[in-house]
Amino acid sequence: MNFEQFQLLVKDLPCGKLTPQAIYIHKSALQNEQLTSFLNRIQSALKLEDYDWNIAKFWKNDFKFSLLSYPDFEEKSYPELNHSLFVDLEKKHHRINDYANSDNPPVLHRKELMVTKDHPSYEEFSIITQEGEQAGLYENTRAIGFKLGWVSTINNAGYELVDGRLFRNSAFTCVDDKQINRHKTAIVRHGLSSPLKILFKKGYLSGAYSVFDYGCGLGDDIAELQANGIDASGWDPNFKPDAELYNADIVNLGFILNVIEDVAERIEALHNAFALSDKILIVSCMLASESKLSQMTPYKDGVITSRNTFQKYYFQSELQLFIEDSLDKSAISVGPGIFIIFKDELEEQKYLSSKLRRRRQWTTLNKPPSKSERNTLLIEEHHQLVESYWNAVLTYGRIPASDEFNETKTVIDIFGSAKKLFNLLMTCERKEQFEQAKVQRQEDYLVYFALGLFSKRLPYKNMSEEKKRDIKAFFVSINSGREEAKDLLFKIANNELLQNAALKASKYIPSIYNVNHSFLLHAKYINELPVILRIYVGAAAVMYGDWNEADVIKIHLTSGKVTFMVYDDFYNKAVPRITERVKVKLAQQDIDYFDYVNEIKRPPLLNKHEFMDNKDEQYKDQERLDRKLIQLGAVQSPGEQHMSINEFNGKLSALNKEIKGYRIYSI
Repeated sequence: MNFEQFQLLVKDLPCGKLTPQAIYIHKSALQNEQLTSFLNRIQSALKLEDYDWNIAKFWKNDFKFSLLSYPDFEEKSYPELNHSLFVDLEKKHHRINDYANSDNPPVLHRKELMVTKDHPSYEEFSIITQEGEQAGLYENTRAIGFKLGWVSTINNAGYELVDGRLFRNSAFTCVDDKQINRHKTAIVRHGLSSPLKILFKKGYLSGAYSVFDYGCGLGDDIAELQANGIDASGWDPNFKPDAELYNADIVNLGFILNVIEDVAERIEALHNAFALSDKILIVSCMLASESKLSQMTPYKDGVITSRNTFQKYYFQSELQLFIEDSLDKSAISVGPGIFIIFKDELEEQKYLSSKLRRRRQWTTLNKPPSKSERNTLLIEEHHQLVESYWNAVLTYGRIPASDEFNETKTVIDIFGSAKKLFNLLMTCERKEQFEQAKVQRQEDYLVYFALGLFSKRLPYKNMSEEKKRDIKAFFVSINSGREEAKDLLFKIANNELLQNAALKASKYIPSIYNVNHSFLLHAKYINELPVILRIYVGAAAVMYGDWNEADVIKIHLTSGKVTFMVYDDFYNKAVPRITERVKVKLAQQDIDYFDYVNEIKRPPLLNKHEFMDNKDEQYKDQERLDRKLIQLGAVQSPGEQHMSINEFNGKLSALNKEIKGYRIYSI
């Protein structure tokens, strides 16, 4: 192909983002076979057949092109360049640039121009571009081509990127006349806000609960909920001032309290929202560290930010205290800056119990028990009914009441009573199973009571019938259960007991045990820990929120701390990297929050197989990879590792190795 043919093909492209010198187009839009074949031949000639790219850049007046790799093109609103191949066909030379470890890679804008209109994300890409245009971010194109300039442009315009969408940072405050334009806090958002995402994960957005958004802004959450068939409405003093105020099962007060500069008005907003909730109020606020606050100008009980805006930033414990003092109700942390307040006591008990209750698959005992030949035959004849009943017994840790087992009447008709069937089943093997189930349910309640005492939760006036039955079966009285839990709560300050419990847990839970120092495990195994460690982690989670939001949890055994760590795609990546680390200091009742926004500075999680069950689908592949890395010297040893991503990548490069999936390849 000569230059004239190249020019004609470039001019004939179906779409593309035009610049004065070149045109950018997505690989999916390259429909001309002559041009795609030409690119393939060039790659083959350069022995780069496996070179990965998704954007082509064609020069309009020169015989040049580049193949660019934006791995997050589909997912990120403004993807960053990972690597590029530049080819100068006139001078017969090429160059590969790697931006993977760059602090300032090129950033891609206006994605909708690079794809055809039938691309599944064309409309979404267009909306993202409209947001940027409305915010005035594209006026100086020279300033936004690279990450640092792009981030600076966003910040200087008073915005920030959250989940790839533009958010107004805060309300603007005129310090001279103290007027707050709170309506400027309204955000253009795609998808649910973080508080409602948490409600979704916890099963509250199934359609069984109505939702009211108090201070709904532009109404994005409402639209999203309504589109999914949920009874949702909202009110906002600026955007929906004439909307009706309705009672709902769930009321959301999302990031509203931060921008109200008057404390009395803030409390009033909290009371108004709580009054509208029939079951649950969820409150969220912006958090900040002391170091961040020290850089700002104090104003009333908040600060004036560098952009002359008012914000009341909270500490986690401060926000909890504010909510509880204002409403005289317990506030349960479900995430940094996010609390749930239950108006319905039974709903609260149900939530707390289910969070702490162990889920276990019991093994069916194939050998039928017998006290007599007649009973043995009867049990064999009704094997399915008997096993269903026995599973219910193990689930409750006691004989289930008639309303807790749907086939109780059938059991009575066949065996005379549920108690008789229970006694028939109590052979040695089943008795051991039952005692184990009973102890587990007792421990679930001890953790529940202990964390209630730790968070100073007042005793409930009413309890569900199920709870009354449980307490009678496990503790005789609720007071005896609370006394036992109180004793355990005091014991979490005993380092020796914690270390002994960690040693015990290390023998049956996938984990890393640093002797007499710390114990690391995946969050899904927390409820399998010895009861004293469950209470220890649960106490830290009172400030952190739901531990299931984390991936790996580090229990510090001698310093009164628990660290919750979140990784990018823990389950699917062989070497995931940390995105968030929250350290809870129990003695100080405080938290340190570390957010790894800069991707190239996220430490890798090494020896991941040590946190996995050996029955997990990827366990064998993961273990093989981890052991190979140790054999090569890229990883020092089994156990916890402290290594930066640059150090890890440097070791691999020195070995001329790279990781793809769960395998190591030579390069």
